[in-house]
Amino acid sequence: MTALSGLRIVELANERIAFAGKLMADMGADLILAEPPGGDPSRDYPPFLDNKPGPDRSLYWWHYHSSKRAITLDLEDPDGAETFRKLIATTDVLIEAEPRDRLSKLQLDYPTLSEIKPDLIHIAVTTHGRNDPRSDLPATDLTIMATSGPPWSCGYDDHSLPPIRGPLQGYQTAAHFAYLSALTALLYRGVSGEGQFIDVSMTAASNVSTEAATYSWLVAQKTVQRQTGRHASVSPSGETQQLCADGRYANTGVPPRFPHEFEALYDWLNSLGLEQQLPEAVFLEMGAEWQGPFDLSLIGQDDAITAIFGAGRAALQLIASSVSAQDFFLGCQRAGLAAGAVNSPEEAFEDEHFKERGFHVPVRHEDIDRTITYPGAPYRFEKTPWSIYRPAPKLGEHTDEVLAALDP
Repeated sequence: MTALSGLRIVELANERIAFAGKLMADMGADLILAEPPGGDPSRDYPPFLDNKPGPDRSLYWWHYHSSKRAITLDLEDPDGAETFRKLIATTDVLIEAEPRDRLSKLQLDYPTLSEIKPDLIHIAVTTHGRNDPRSDLPATDLTIMATSGPPWSCGYDDHSLPPIRGPLQGYQTAAHFAYLSALTALLYRGVSGEGQFIDVSMTAASNVSTEAATYSWLVAQKTVQRQTGRHASVSPSGETQQLCADGRYANTGVPPRFPHEFEALYDWLNSLGLEQQLPEAVFLEMGAEWQGPFDLSLIGQDDAITAIFGAGRAALQLIASSVSAQDFFLGCQRAGLAAGAVNSPEEAFEDEHFKERGFHVPVRHEDIDRTITYPGAPYRFEKTPWSIYRPAPKLGEHTDEVLAALDP
């Protein structure tokens, strides 16, 4: 039994919602990916297997369409539209990112489809919302990010450098909101028996992912400033990036805030023989013996709290400069402190922690007689396990079997 087993999802192929469909399919839903007869353009997106372009070699396609079944369907053709209506009669959730008026012009919009399937959950993803004319304008993932604000908070202390693309991509963020909305609507339907139309704005989804940036302006009309490797802030905070002994960087993260953390950091400093190099070490001892709450809001006002907190940051910087980035990361884990080595995506994927939690998933591709390692589940459920049930489908691979099941 998986979390979404027994549910049918229809996804009208579009790169903007591919990740939402993948999340549903890998959680056990029968996801039918409906592509136009020529196939979705992202079938040909790089990178490719062995860096050799060709049909069914796109690693992008493989990742975003695992566990799905694929059919080809021409919604502009009357027969194709009728087939789509029959398919909807068997469907729990429809997810699409079509141009604003396309489905209404084809008489395949929610008011029509809900007459066929009253408890249908229809999720529409557009750049600014179904009723906003701006959704008709051309857009890419990057313009969605720029319009909605996250890059304002992403970049370096040196503001002569431009902002950088943040980690929460516009398409991915919107796909998460679509997925969460689907789960919520399914829970509501289970109680009420009602379907609903869900209007997801990609811009709004990314805008609420700006952490404090948007709200700092809305509440106080203050603008946050980009900072290297740490939260954007109205007032600059202390730097956290540290060059380590092996020439790599680590982020010293969050300094100790509780007595047991100060004690662990002090013990680590001593074990490395670095205590004499840090005159502020005495304040770590004070932190280890602190009684009552350690009120961070008093930093800069209370001399003792300011000195103790500063000593924690200084100790982390000294240790990081004295060991390798990986040893610093592991030492912080043992001390219960939040910090991390700055790794490339390839290095992060090969980290032993990710391997141990099962993030490496072997997927067999019979057509090429190879097993490919995929990134695994973004979360782990004990009772309803996640799985990649099949590789990404070839164009129209399941058309015959899906449509045959629709015939009376």
